[in-house]
Amino acid sequence: MPGYLLEMKGIVKEFGGVRALNGIDIKIKAGECIGLCGENGAGKSTLMKVLSGVYPHGTWEGEILWQGQPLKAQSIRDTEAAGIIIIHQELMLVPELSVAENIFMGHEITLPGGRMNYAAMYQRADELLRELNIPEMNVALPIMNYGGGHQQLIEIAKALNKQAKLLILDEPSSSLTTSEIAVLLDIIRELKAKGVTCVYISHKLDEVAAICDTIVVIRDGQHIATTPMQDMNIDRIIAQMVGREMSSLYPPKEHTTGEVIFEARNVTCHDVDNPQRKRVDDVSFSLHKGEILGIAGLVGAGRTELVSALFGAYPGLYQAEVWLNGKKVDTSTPLKSIAIGLAMVPEDRKHHGIVPDLNVGQNITLTVLNTFSRFTRIDRASEMQTIQKEISRLELKTASPALPITSLSGGNQQKAVLAKMLLTKPKVLILDEPTRGVDVGAKYEIYKLMLGLAQEGVSIIMVSSELAEVLGVSDRVLVIGEGKLRGNFINRNLLQETVLAAALGQS
Repeated sequence: MPGYLLEMKGIVKEFGGVRALNGIDIKIKAGECIGLCGENGAGKSTLMKVLSGVYPHGTWEGEILWQGQPLKAQSIRDTEAAGIIIIHQELMLVPELSVAENIFMGHEITLPGGRMNYAAMYQRADELLRELNIPEMNVALPIMNYGGGHQQLIEIAKALNKQAKLLILDEPSSSLTTSEIAVLLDIIRELKAKGVTCVYISHKLDEVAAICDTIVVIRDGQHIATTPMQDMNIDRIIAQMVGREMSSLYPPKEHTTGEVIFEARNVTCHDVDNPQRKRVDDVSFSLHKGEILGIAGLVGAGRTELVSALFGAYPGLYQAEVWLNGKKVDTSTPLKSIAIGLAMVPEDRKHHGIVPDLNVGQNITLTVLNTFSRFTRIDRASEMQTIQKEISRLELKTASPALPITSLSGGNQQKAVLAKMLLTKPKVLILDEPTRGVDVGAKYEIYKLMLGLAQEGVSIIMVSSELAEVLGVSDRVLVIGEGKLRGNFINRNLLQETVLAAALGQS
């Protein structure tokens, strides 16, 4: 038996002459959990796509040894047959199919004649879920009946059904609640105990520290260090990732706030599926010029519903009175909101932020295309000038504006969405989870941008599930709990405990 289950030697991968990976070496022992860390665009996902056969052998340079033998996979099917299974950040599930059908997709159990053996699949699916300590699921129900946490566990059940020896988890907790993350980490510990090897990719470094035996850091496509976790701490991981000590995770606040510029009055949102239930219940607040207003609360508290209603993007029944500069304004649709000076970067970047069929540049100028129109055509030179300026201003990493937006890392996609909304020159900018799935270095750049905008007089409303982030950048904090406003705190020596107590209704 070789000393290592997997060895990747001198891996080089280029896209249009740009080196995404530049000679990376990684070794993983059987039963080990590796934390793969790096900033957005460092090359983590590209490296795992090389390993899992998304990029076939021959499209990259270097060598992969699997159980001591060369691995020359031409597709994911080849790597899955070897026991290498990747669970992507965007879950590969079909919502309308049952839990069991999703688990067995492409590996169905059939009867003579080719018909599905549902009884056998239901039984095996039940066994797999019991292995993962989630026996309460009905495997015959459509997967859309279950939330993100359960869907993530179903992806792991799929991997176990494929006899996974090496399980790659790419940002597995990005859309999970705290309690769901705890369940996920417990399951990974159990898988390790059973001899399953794991590669864990996450920007949540506390999870990496809790679960991983070894930390591998890559930066700008190069291998920086491989270190046992017992010799590391979160500050050291960050320093290796960004190439410098981050003495503070948040830039200093150097702006003053002015008069009240924006008011939301009596905002009420009814549940999309059950209009009798209120997701937001009669919330009112004001916002000052140049102020960063953080909105905190537990998952499901109604924060996203509140800001969506203000922007005219809430899909259900709602009432909202919006005042800007002392005048009542119409924000009943996103177009009307943008026209009067509101802009919003939505929580779900994939579905509501980017347009996946367009390239980077087209995504950036989408909201202001009319400014480049010259009679019946678009002034492409002027548009490109604006695109390049925004790419430079936001330090957006892309080899070319003509690349598909989907080829960028999550953090750079987020910067493109930000650029798109900032081109509308908003007076009020709503940011819903602006740093979700973004690494510490890119987070710092987004915070710096926010503080710069506040200095220029732009008023910002920021929704975030990370309490440290809310307290790190906000001037004032609103706390929402069960759809009601439960706290309005000036952020001066404000404690996380105070905010959490308000969110739980215990203040």
